[in-house]
Amino acid sequence: MHIHPTAIIDRGAEIHPSVRIGPHTVIEQGVTIGEGSIVDSGVRIYPGTQIGRHNRIFHGCVLGCPPQDLGFDPDTETGLAIGNHNVFREGVNISRATAPGRPTRIGAHNYFMGNSHVGHDCRFGDHNIVVNGAVVGGHVQVGNRVFISGLVAIHQFCRIGDYAMLAGLAKIVKDVPPYAVADGNPASLIGTNVVGLRRNGFSARQRGAIKQAYKILHQSGLNTTQALQKLTDEQAGPETVAIIEFFRESARGILHHR
Repeated sequence: MHIHPTAIIDRGAEIHPSVRIGPHTVIEQGVTIGEGSIVDSGVRIYPGTQIGRHNRIFHGCVLGCPPQDLGFDPDTETGLAIGNHNVFREGVNISRATAPGRPTRIGAHNYFMGNSHVGHDCRFGDHNIVVNGAVVGGHVQVGNRVFISGLVAIHQFCRIGDYAMLAGLAKIVKDVPPYAVADGNPASLIGTNVVGLRRNGFSARQRGAIKQAYKILHQSGLNTTQALQKLTDEQAGPETVAIIEFFRESARGILHHR
């Protein structure tokens, strides 16, 4: 193993022989780190944290720390589960869950920039980008290929749909549906994520279907229930179906359209 002599690693940690660990890093009991991962200096990884393969963890990260929940019992054994090929830049902080058996979960190929925070019991999918200083409250669900800009604040229990973009400094207090752009404080929906859709290979036909779905939802004069039924009756394609399902499953409600 390539472990700096000043690193402190509990004997109960399971670390693949290929892992590199920098100086003054602390890895506690029960932590697992998979093949090819690199852990820089001054990192703290708490008990119950499972880290997959080929993750890059930069200086000063804190992973799996106790949740910032005043009602949490510190003796409760909970966890943080991280997939493969993620990047955690300097000062990233991610809390473990509040209840056993259901860890805070980070998928694969996510990029967390400096000093971003993810709260307890969150669920992240794959290929998301979280820019410097963004804060994600507890129990938030983030889909796939979401772009969360700098200094965004997401209220606890919100859901962020696939391919959504949250503009810088946005205050998110309700759900953001798939393919949408949210901006403002408090935020509202301002359109579809056209640039993100193009970059991710969505055809003109697919982008048009998404735009038409939101036109019916926001500009047809129908209420949300009626608009969703109209979209359903039109035998919508998979992108529109994703929008319909997201709206129908929303518990906090959807951000209003500007």
